[in-house]
Parts: sequence; C-alpha cells; structure tokens
Amino acid sequence: MNIAEKIISGNIRSVARLIREIDDNVPGAREVLRDIYPSTGKAYVVGITGSPGGGKSTLVDQMVTHLRAAGKTVGVLAVDSTSPFSGGAILGDRVRMQRHSMDEGVFIRSMATRGSFGGITQSTRSAIDVLDAMGKDYIIVETVGVGQDEIDIVQSVDTTIIVLVPGMGDNVQALKAGILEIGNIFVINKADREGADKTVNDIQSMIEMNEKRYKDGWKPPILSTQAISDKGIIEILDEIDKHRKHLQSSAQIQSMRKYEKARNDLSEMIKDKIIHDVYDEITESGELEATLQSIVKGEIDPYTACDTIVSKKLKKGTT
Repeated sequence: MNIAEKIISGNIRSVARLIREIDDNVPGAREVLRDIYPSTGKAYVVGITGSPGGGKSTLVDQMVTHLRAAGKTVGVLAVDSTSPFSGGAILGDRVRMQRHSMDEGVFIRSMATRGSFGGITQSTRSAIDVLDAMGKDYIIVETVGVGQDEIDIVQSVDTTIIVLVPGMGDNVQALKAGILEIGNIFVINKADREGADKTVNDIQSMIEMNEKRYKDGWKPPILSTQAISDKGIIEILDEIDKHRKHLQSSAQIQSMRKYEKARNDLSEMIKDKIIHDVYDEITESGELEATLQSIVKGEIDPYTACDTIVSKKLKKGTT
C-alpha cells in the first residue's frame, strides 16, 4: 500500500509521519493530502477553547475516556504555544492524557501555534483531515486559549465548547473576545470554586441579551463541571450529541456549514501557500538578506522595502 492507503486503513505510524511532515512543511505531504481528501468528512470535530488554566486538558482526557467506553475512536489535536527555540509545541505530549497512549483507538498529537492568533494553523487544519481519513469517529481540537482574536477554531470544527473558570474574570473576557458568537456549549469548570453561580448567571445573561445572534435556532447550554473528579462530563457529551443532531436536522444548515468550511479552508490554504512560496523565494534568492543590509545601512526604510518586494512578486506572478 502507498502512504495514503495506509492512512485510510488506520496505520498509526503513517499518520504520525504525515502529520510531522505537514508541520515541517515537507512538499510531498500535499500530494498525500490530495489523495486522502475524498475519504474525509465522516468524523465529528469538537473544539475546546477557553482561558489558560481552565482545565481544558483534564476535560478532554475525561471526554476521551467516556467516548472510548462507548466504543468510539478518538483523535486529539492539542494546540500548544510555540517554542521560540525549536519552533515546536512547548508542552509536547500532554502528560494528563498519557493514560490513553497505549490505546490504539486513541491518537494524540500536540501541534504548535507557530504565531497564529487564532491558535489554528493550516497544519492543524490538515491534521484534522488526516485523522478524519484515518477513520476516527470523533476529533477533539484543544487550543492554547481564547483571546480577543483567537476565535478561528469555530471555522474548523462542528461543535465549539468554551471552558470558563470562576474567579478569573472570564465574564469580562467573554465580552471582549466575542466568544458568545462562537460558543455552542459553555462549560464552567472547577465549579466547586467560589463564584461559580455568578459566572453561570453572567454568561446566561449575556446569552439572553444576544439571542438574535443564534439564527440557526440553537441556544448554547451552560454546564457546570469538575473535570478532575469526572463530574459533568457525561452531560457535555450529551449536549454535543444534541448539537450534532441539531446540525443534521436541517439540510439548509448542513449546506451552509459545508460551504463556509470549504470557503475558509480554501482561503486559509491560499494565504498560507502564498506566504510560504513568496517568503521562501526571497530568502533563497538572497533578496531578503540584501534588503536587510540596505535597511541596516540606512539606505532604505523597511516600509518601502516591503512594498517594493511584494509589488515585484505580485507583478511577476501575473506575467
């Protein structure tokens, strides 16, 4: 079998190798992605985001345990901060999920943000396709944390879960980030802490004030959990299933979501390829280094240098 056939048949080594090559931008990886694409679109993708320290990894770990108990196969992509030295994910393999490392029905991989504000790079999007083609029933994507612009995850998943924690100013952060627009399920984790009820009420009030935003008829539920002691996890999975059925209940919703996902994937793919191809060309040709030397010598300013290089490349690309 070729690599694509091995991946579709569920070969773990081939999957791990391809995701590594995708992350390293190895040219041959795109050929394999083309071959496996017709086998995608079957997995249900769940995104987990929220403030750092909210217990997202513990929550994912418990969700995986329950999904496996139900006989479902699971892929986990844990997006971590990027190391400034190696360029890889700082945390590497998630310690909290190691109990699943010997389970062939679970595939866990850490992905680096590589400076992406939304926490979802093209590498992560492609990795979702790989795990989908591999045959995973569920794919869980956990991002490094939500901020004012970090809402890209909604473009790549079916159900988005926002994890909040009492006493961390999450209600204010929610207003800043606009996460009310992307959250399909809100989870108040560490609900045994003081202020949990207030956090629930704050989120509930904001949802009620913005009901007009939920045009597809789904009103986000708010759940209280204590992930470390496995409390409330079953309820999360039940709500995910309800949201899945809601999305599948309308042909119009399905068609719209399919179009939006294709549009976003293609747009991001085009931008990613243009950036890499142009930057690689000016780097390998020595143009970047020569321009840097001119800036250092005061012969040109960086704004003019940038405009000159980009204009030249765009003009070259149209001829």
